[in-house]
Formats: sequence, C-alpha cells, structure tokens
Amino acid sequence: MRGLTAALLAVWVATPAWALFGDDEARRAILELRGRLEAQRQQIEAQRLLIEEQQRALQSTQQRLQELQNALEPARLGLLEQTNQTEALRRELAQLRGQQEQLAFQLAELQRQQRDALAALDERLRAQEPLKVTIEGQEFTVRPEEKSAFESAMAALRASDFRRAAELYADFLQRYPSSGYAPLAHYWRGNALYAARDYKPAIEAYQRLLDAYPRHPRAPEAMLAIASCQVELKDVKAARATWQALVQRYPDSEAAAAARERLSRLR
Repeated sequence: MRGLTAALLAVWVATPAWALFGDDEARRAILELRGRLEAQRQQIEAQRLLIEEQQRALQSTQQRLQELQNALEPARLGLLEQTNQTEALRRELAQLRGQQEQLAFQLAELQRQQRDALAALDERLRAQEPLKVTIEGQEFTVRPEEKSAFESAMAALRASDFRRAAELYADFLQRYPSSGYAPLAHYWRGNALYAARDYKPAIEAYQRLLDAYPRHPRAPEAMLAIASCQVELKDVKAARATWQALVQRYPDSEAAAAARERLSRLR
C-alpha cells in the first residue's frame, strides 16, 4: 500500500496542474487507478487475514501436536522399557539354554563314565570268578589268573622253550600248590626238563606227581618217563626196576604195555 501511494503522489507531483483536470479521461484514469488501488488494498487485507487465520490454525495444530507428544511420551517410555525388558529376558533365556546344554553334556559324560566304571567293575568281578575246567578227564575249578599262568607255561612248552617252560611250571606250583592243574604241572615240568636233558630234576618232577597223585591218569606215563631218564643216565638197573614197578602198579595202562616191551628187550 505504501508503495502504491508513493507512486500516485509521484505521478501527481510530476503532472502539471492544468493536466490533472484537463479532461474527463484524466479523471477517469485517476478514478480507475484509485479503484485498482482499493481492490489491491482489499485483496492484501484479505490475504493478511487469511495468513493470520492460517497462523492461528498452525499454532493450534502445533499445540495439539505437542499435547499429543506429551500424551504419547509415557507410552513411548513404557514401550522402550518393555523392549529393554524383552531383550534382557532374551539374553537370560539364551544363557539358560547354554547352561542347559552344558548340563546335558556333563550328564552324558557322567553316564558314560558310570557305564565304563560298571563295565570295568564287571570285568574285574568276572576276572575273579572261578572257572570250571575239564582237562584230560579231570574236572575242577580254578581262578582266571591261575588258568592264565598254567596256559603261559604250556605256551612256552609248545614253543620248544623248554627251560622257560620248566621255570613257569615251577613258579605255578609254588603259587598254586593245591590247584587242579598241579598234577599236570608236575608232569609237563618233567617233560620240559627231559627235553632240556636235565634228567635228574625231571625224575624229581615225575616223582612228585606219583607221590601226590598216584591215581592220576598221567601217573603211568610219569613212571615210564622216569625209566627213560634213568636210561639216559646209564642206570639200566634202576630203569628195569621202574618198568617192573610200573607193570605191577598200572598193569592195564598203555605205559605198562610199553614197559613190558622194553623189559623183553633186556632179556
């Protein structure tokens, strides 16, 4: 408005006095200019009022937005707190799952150790359980370590390690003098010593079998073996006496038949 008013004054000042009201056209122009200025003033006033109304509406909207934010703030804080609690619960759950897996592994390990311990105990118990043995028509009960010791001596004899076998039989008889294997241990020890050409110790081994177990199935063979040792020692007289005693004591044995045949050779 101020700019338009200044423009009109400038036009009025610059125009000669006789030209201002010189004719009707000049007056109409002035009136028309005033009309446009008034219309512009009214338009500007309307725009100003509209701007003020919009500002009031904006302020009202801003106020309502602030109020809404203020109203939502507790809810936002509550949601944030709930989110934090949920995250904390998730971490706790993950930790509990990890602990559960660890406990499950420890339990499985303990169960495995228990099974191994029970198996080892069962094995030890079985190792201590007596075993029933039947050998050469003789049935008796022995402990597992007793059976193992006798079989070790037999293995050495089969391998032709005669001196080692004789030592193992002697050790066996010292450890298990009342064993059901004892008669056989005496007999096979005598055979091992005979094979090693230790004839006198062999005779002693066979004689122990005869003294302690005269009714054992190997007794006749032990007497025949004693006579063979005596022959090797060049004591034919003693061998003859042993063969004769064998025929008298075990007349129906195969060893007695062999003794008769050898006696017949001496005649």
